[in-house]
Amino acid sequence: MEKKRYAILDALRGFAILGIILANFPEFSLWTFSSPETWTLTDKLTRAVQIFLVDGKFYTIFSLLFGIGFSIQLANAEGKLKTFYRRMAVLLLIGLLHLFFLWSGDILMLYAVCGMFLPLFRKLSTRSILTAAGVFFLLPILFDALFGSRLADPLEAEQWRICGLYGITEANFGSWLSDARSYREVLQFLHQGAVERMWEFVAGHRYFKVMGLFLIGYAVGRVRVYVDLQQYKGFLKKVLLLGLAIGIPLGLLYTWSSMAGHPWGRVGHDCVYLSVYPMGFAYAAGFCLLFDRRPEAKGWLLLSRPGRMACTNYLGQSVMGILLFYGIGLGLGNRVGLLGTECIALGVFGFQIAFSMLWMKYFRYGPVEWVWRMLTYGKRLTILSNRSI
Repeated sequence: MEKKRYAILDALRGFAILGIILANFPEFSLWTFSSPETWTLTDKLTRAVQIFLVDGKFYTIFSLLFGIGFSIQLANAEGKLKTFYRRMAVLLLIGLLHLFFLWSGDILMLYAVCGMFLPLFRKLSTRSILTAAGVFFLLPILFDALFGSRLADPLEAEQWRICGLYGITEANFGSWLSDARSYREVLQFLHQGAVERMWEFVAGHRYFKVMGLFLIGYAVGRVRVYVDLQQYKGFLKKVLLLGLAIGIPLGLLYTWSSMAGHPWGRVGHDCVYLSVYPMGFAYAAGFCLLFDRRPEAKGWLLLSRPGRMACTNYLGQSVMGILLFYGIGLGLGNRVGLLGTECIALGVFGFQIAFSMLWMKYFRYGPVEWVWRMLTYGKRLTILSNRSI
């Protein structure tokens, strides 16, 4: 029997998917690889707005939602942790396939690995879980102060060794994918990109950050805030106001630091990067408050339907990015500025809304979610909705 779904979680997940495509498409369009000296005024203004409003905030929400989802899964799998670990193992496989065959910026692999550690915290008090989350947020600052980037240096060296095997150089790095005329060339770039992603995880201490967000989401899921938003209305208002009070000034500082090339070094970057968390929390709380005002409004379907098949849409964004921007597709990479890229991203998300609403009329799960569930439970499950039978 299908477990009860909570519309707020689906809608919030759809909102996160919208932000994720706005954050990721500049890399698909290869604009990220362009030199700041070539940026137009429009590029600079768009980039500043993107840093302030988008960067890190929706990844924060997506991570919180994974933590909440894990709390539900762990509750359902209590005494059946093998099922939970199988679910994470399948997610790890999906992430690895995504990383090596579609896009080097995959996050699912890291989510799966971090998720495997969540059962270790299930017997702690909620207060202890939140304390542990705070420690995880501060560890990147400590590690950078002690080790700098030395922990990731071997991975960076390995990345450039692989680049040398295929003839990828600093000169053609940013145009390799837009010039690619075969999927084989895309795979060559993804090979070095997979190592680069590992370097990013280590250099940026992403595992600590994700674990901290997972634990906060786990704590929120444990007290079941999503079940009765009205009951937690006062709490959500406090999160919104406090998140904005901290996040806006720090976010402006983070935006300036990013545009200026992080003049304070790694430790300074870590300190101002912390601004993305209160802003992300404020986004989530504000969204919940808006949803609670009119939860029956039909407009929420525009987000909840893509949210019900979030993994499918997340992977689908990578497929669309390849088809739109790489040389084996339309080859738009390096031809549109940042503003144009973000407009294309909004158009792709609009397509995903239409596709998701049509798909969910006839099916219970998204295609990736369906396969994920079957591999987790080791049996064939019907994908047709009751209305389609």
